[in-house]
Amino acid sequence: MSFVNNFKCGRKIILNFEPYNIEFSEFINPGKGKAFVRLKLRRLLTGTLINKTFKASEHLKSADIIKKKFIYLYNDNKMWIFMDDENFNQIYIKKSIIGNNYKWLIPQDICEILLWNNNPINIILKNFVKLKVIKTENVIKGDSVSSFSKFATLSTGVIIKVPLFIKIGDIIKIDTRSETYISRDR
Repeated sequence: MSFVNNFKCGRKIILNFEPYNIEFSEFINPGKGKAFVRLKLRRLLTGTLINKTFKASEHLKSADIIKKKFIYLYNDNKMWIFMDDENFNQIYIKKSIIGNNYKWLIPQDICEILLWNNNPINIILKNFVKLKVIKTENVIKGDSVSSFSKFATLSTGVIIKVPLFIKIGDIIKIDTRSETYISRDR
C-alpha cells in the first residue's frame, strides 16, 4: 500500500479489484482545504481512460504487473498461442485479450505480454512491422490526378491504403499504432 501523493506516471495500481496504469498524476495543494491528487488512469483490462481524484492521504495497492517477452507461434481464431522466450512454456490467449492486435501478429515475431497474477491481460506490439503485399488494385495510367493512393491486402489479411507505386510482392513498413503505410522496404 502506498499513499496516492507518491504515485508517478507509469506506476500500476489496483482500483476496484482491477489493474490500472497511471498515465498522468497532478498533486494539488489549494490555499484552503486539504491537498488532493488528480490521476488519469488507463484500465489495463480494456484500455479505457478514466479521470479520478483522491485525497492526498488516501492509499492504494500496487498491482503485480509483469511485462514479459513471448514469441508468437500460431492461432486457431479462438486462441493465440505464444511461447515464453526463456523457458519455452506456451501460453494461450483469448481473442478478447488480443483485440485488433491480431492484424499485426507475425509468426515467430517477438512481442511483450502484460501478466497480472500470471494471467495475460494485454499484448504490446512493436511500433512498426514489415509485411508483404499479396493483392492490390490496378491503377490506370494517368489516374494519379484523381487519387494518390490505392488499397492493398497484406500477408496477414489487413487492407490498408498505400501509394500508387506499390505492387504485389513488395515488402512495406506499417505503423501499428496508426495502421498506416510508412515506407517500402528495399
